[in-house]
Amino acid sequence: MSDPKEMQTDEREALISIYEGDSAFKQVNSETYQYKYGEEGNKSFLLEICWTEKYPEELPTFNLETFYNRNLSRTAKDSILTILREEGEQWIGCGMTYTLFECLKDKLDELLTDENCNAGDGQQVVIGTANALPDDDAANNSDSEEDESGEARGARREQKREQLTKAQKRKQWDRVDSKGNRQRGWNWVDIVKHLSQTGGKPE
Repeated sequence: MSDPKEMQTDEREALISIYEGDSAFKQVNSETYQYKYGEEGNKSFLLEICWTEKYPEELPTFNLETFYNRNLSRTAKDSILTILREEGEQWIGCGMTYTLFECLKDKLDELLTDENCNAGDGQQVVIGTANALPDDDAANNSDSEEDESGEARGARREQKREQLTKAQKRKQWDRVDSKGNRQRGWNWVDIVKHLSQTGGKPE
């Protein structure tokens, strides 16, 4: 059986050679490697693979809990980890980091669906003041404010109505029928009267 440290050294050199010039690949230290999938700022995630002392005689550890993956849903993370473990089990005893990085590329579209990205693990970030109310409370509060303001306006109207004299009320009542509608033609212009005031059309 080969020495794990020797195998790690060989694999390290191979990885650096293979991914030279690939901006998505990053060597964090001699045992930790990262690969970025997707388009940054859009749908993407970062996979970090860390070798254990016995690697590759055992699976490396997989880390998807980096800050870069803050918007990746729990469902997507679980799917990625399942794929990596199933693939890795087939390569125990062999350098598998390259294989694991590459195996996710074929399933990228499936993993980066709208349901799996930007889900924030079901958490919702609310930006606002400390006194901000939840949507329901805010809606109820605004409704109550509208009710109160509506009642206030109604009260003011009642006060205005009460301030009218009996003669004014009678005059208003005479202008409408029993249904509260004004008589037909109440706003019509008296043509004869209008022409007499403005003068007829010059001949």
